[in-house]
Amino acid sequence: MPYPEMLVAPMRQQLETVGFKSLMNAPEVETAMNNKQGTQLLVFNSVCGCAAGTCRPGVIDAVTSASKKPSELLTVFAGQETEAVAKAREFTLPYPPSSPSIALFKDGNLVHFIERHMIEGRSAEMISSNLKAAFEEYC
Repeated sequence: MPYPEMLVAPMRQQLETVGFKSLMNAPEVETAMNNKQGTQLLVFNSVCGCAAGTCRPGVIDAVTSASKKPSELLTVFAGQETEAVAKAREFTLPYPPSSPSIALFKDGNLVHFIERHMIEGRSAEMISSNLKAAFEEYC
């Protein structure tokens, strides 16, 4: 059963405010992920504490302050748009389902992935630094 929209809306809006497009169903994910040109950052958003405390702040810092940035910013919300999340997870195989998590694609290929266990216990600054290094290399 999905979380109530009024609970997740502010969490979704944190990313949308800095340019992320929320993918709400499987066809939207399919269309976005079949764009094989450029770089795409896909954030699996979540209601958990590590998403609020470090993942979203780290991602926001990275995409607003990096010198090189992905050409497209995308997000799905775990526990909310279940069909969209399931479809998005097909693109991050062989990694197991993990929320929150962050995937960077270049020309349709997964080139960098930050799993939940790499977010838990880390600061927003550490997540931002990790992403900025990946942006430098791939964007």
